[in-house]
Amino acid sequence: MSAGPTSVPEQRTLGALAAAGWSEADVAWENAIETAVVALAEGDVAAAGEGFAECVRIARDFGEFDPRLGTSRANRAAVLSALGRGKAAGLLARDGRRAWQGCDGWVAAMTAPRTARSSLFHMRMEQRHRDAYEERWRVKWTAWVAEARVRLAGEGSLNLAKPADAVEALDRWRRERPAMLNDTRKLMAAAVLLVANG
Repeated sequence: MSAGPTSVPEQRTLGALAAAGWSEADVAWENAIETAVVALAEGDVAAAGEGFAECVRIARDFGEFDPRLGTSRANRAAVLSALGRGKAAGLLARDGRRAWQGCDGWVAAMTAPRTARSSLFHMRMEQRHRDAYEERWRVKWTAWVAEARVRLAGEGSLNLAKPADAVEALDRWRRERPAMLNDTRKLMAAAVLLVANG
């Protein structure tokens, strides 16, 4: 059962962030994107637009080809397009697509999370077969990138998802997001909470 669009984003302590290698900006972006998609799910396009603008501001420091920057720009572009601000929307859409098209190096630098925790046996299996384990994650990461690229295909303006689609994206995010703070979680958030379509 869905937590519903109005549930509060997760909060983390600074100690937990530091231990996971995340910055305050990483968590701020995740909270901002989720809050903005909640606003869209509730039909508040103006609030969603403000939230996506905040995501763009935060993500500018992540790097030119960080998928989170691509999603932030694409989502903001879709809102601007919905509000009839075509020129600004077009520039952001182009930049969002470029970030997703160029993110292969960012993805290649990712490390598969260590998740075996149910038993010593599973931990040993993961260590023994690390290459196969990493490859499974790489297949999943590649699928998320491909999914985002397909959604942003084209060169024109981007369309904003309907509230029902935003609810579905939130449900998927809350159901499937990794519990641990890692690069997989960053990429998944960028792919699943992309609410713009070409």
